[in-house]
Amino acid sequence: MTLAAKTVQTVPMTMIEDGSIRIANTRVSLESVIHHFNLGATAEQIVHKFPALDLADVYAVIAYYLANRQSVDDYVNQQNAKSEAIRTKLENEPGYQSWKADLRERLLARKKETV
Repeated sequence: MTLAAKTVQTVPMTMIEDGSIRIANTRVSLESVIHHFNLGATAEQIVHKFPALDLADVYAVIAYYLANRQSVDDYVNQQNAKSEAIRTKLENEPGYQSWKADLRERLLARKKETV
């Protein structure tokens, strides 16, 4: 039995305007899929967590990650640093802590109403 020549398969990833990478035509980020994979989740478990994803797409992304681990890890670390910078900036905004406390109080009050 002879196998055909190596097949080129495209990876279902799209870079959007802000530089983040999404899987296929979804809003699921590459870093979300990689995070769950690195926690030990299978492709099936990742699809269960993110129903917008197709199983074949998740397998393709995992295969790409395994073949390009360093560059994907660098990208994920970059995205995490951006997220942390945004979080720090927001938390240091005047009024953020009082807004957060007010929101918490309103959510707790709403929860009491439904119980």
